Amino acid sequence: MVGTAPLRIGFLGPTGTFTEEALLTQADYARAELVELASLAEVLDATGRGDIDLGFLPIENAIEGTVRDTLDSLVFESDLLIQREVELDIHLHLMARPGCSLDDVREVASMPVATAQCRKFLAATLPKATLVATTSTAEAARRVGTEGDALASGATAAIAPRLAADLYGLHILAEDVEDHPGNKTRFVAVATRGVPTPTGHDRTTIVCFQHADRPGSLHGIVGQFAARNINLTKVESRPTKRALGDYCFVFDLDGHVADEVVADCLRALHAEQADVKFLGSYPAAGEAGPARRREVGAAWREAEAWMDGIRSQIGHGGSSR
Repeated sequence: MVGTAPLRIGFLGPTGTFTEEALLTQADYARAELVELASLAEVLDATGRGDIDLGFLPIENAIEGTVRDTLDSLVFESDLLIQREVELDIHLHLMARPGCSLDDVREVASMPVATAQCRKFLAATLPKATLVATTSTAEAARRVGTEGDALASGATAAIAPRLAADLYGLHILAEDVEDHPGNKTRFVAVATRGVPTPTGHDRTTIVCFQHADRPGSLHGIVGQFAARNINLTKVESRPTKRALGDYCFVFDLDGHVADEVVADCLRALHAEQADVKFLGSYPAAGEAGPARRREVGAAWREAEAWMDGIRSQIGHGGSSR
């Protein structure tokens, strides 16, 4: 019997990124064939071409907000659908080659999003250090640890995950250098097609392009959610890149497109208010997710038993007089 080919999942490399760390928290994804790619754009392009089955990449950070490259590609440049979201606690560390001390550091290399999350530390501890941009945190650590690379000197440190220090032979000069200890990043898995089955604790992401820029148009869109008591967990405007002042709106909302109230809302939006692009309905992340799904499942089974009891009486009424 021919075995089934393993799932191929692309992520932002090299090995040792937070993206890989988040991916490995998912037991089924950890068993897949993992493909390192050089940029977020390559992850999205490879997914769209079908070179990989899933792309896994960051979409939002608690400090810096939306990862624009990811979101804008999903909104404007691809027809990929979100399959899952994963949240990861983010802890950043300053690391360098053995023998380099904090006083020796003249350059700090990392992904710009990461250095932005460490502004206070860098201003207080290394105010004169030059920031060097790399495509990922792990790429910064890899280059600092690679003999012969321009960054592999006693004057350059990297900001990266602890895993990267172990992988690339660096030692940690300062731990937890992020400005906010509660920092988290939200990651998404995307594919060319498919909507996961509802779990009872789901999120849906859509984009609304206004039919016309007129007073009250956004109110009209948001009113469709309010009228159905649908909770919006995120609302963001993005320039459409067509004209100055022309914006679309990205919404994250509680619920699944399989839920009739959500489906009814999307139908009304599409017909009356805006062009709607569906980006996916998928299990919501977070520590409370599994417990919430169990509660919903138990409540649903109880409701089914209740309804079965009522329906069992159909056709068995008393004799009419």
